[in-house]
Amino acid sequence: MTSPPATDAVVIGASAGGLAAIGALLSALPAAYPLAVVVVQHIPADAADTLVRRFQRHCRLPVREAEDKDTVEPGIVFIAPADYHLMIEPDRRFSLSREERVNFSRPSIDILFETAAEAFCNRLVGVILTGASADGATGLAKIAAMGGTGVVQSPETAEVDVMPRAALAACAGARVLPLAAIGAFLARLIPESEAPCPPIS
Repeated sequence: MTSPPATDAVVIGASAGGLAAIGALLSALPAAYPLAVVVVQHIPADAADTLVRRFQRHCRLPVREAEDKDTVEPGIVFIAPADYHLMIEPDRRFSLSREERVNFSRPSIDILFETAAEAFCNRLVGVILTGASADGATGLAKIAAMGGTGVVQSPETAEVDVMPRAALAACAGARVLPLAAIGAFLARLIPESEAPCPPIS
C-alpha cells in the first residue's frame, strides 16, 4: 500500500447521510492525532448547536465549533457553525462570513476547501463524503491543484452518491475508498515539517 502523504490538516465535507459517515471517520482517529481536522456538514440554518455534542461522542479528540480568528490547531476537530461560511486565512486562522450561499449551501464545502488549499498547499488532505449536491467538487480540485491529496468516499458505499460522483468528475486523481478505509487512511497521516507554499499561478 502506498504510504500516506505527510500532512498538516484534514478538511472533510458531507451533506445528506453525513452525520453517520463523519462520526465513523472521527471514531477512527487516535487520541494523540497530530493534525487539525475541519468539518463542514450541511445543516439547516436554524439548527441547534448539536453537531459538536454529537461528534464528540464518537471522537477521542476535543471537538469544538470554529470561531472567527481561532487558530487552526493540531489535535482538535473544528466544526463549521450553522449558516456561516468557514474560511481559513493564509495565517491559518479561521474567518466566518454570511455571504451568499454557494451551491445552495452555507456553510459551503467549496469555500472551506479552496481557502484551506491556499493556506496548507501540499500539506492538506480533503475528504468528500456522502451528499446530494455538487458542493465540494471545485474545492477538492483546488486542493489537488495545490499539491494536496483528495479522498472521495466510493459512491457505491455512500448513502447518497451525488456528491462523491461530482467530486470524482472534478478531481479524477482522487483516492476512492470505502468509509472504513478512509478512517484508516486518515489515522495514518503524519505532519510534515514547515515549508513555504508554492506561488499561486
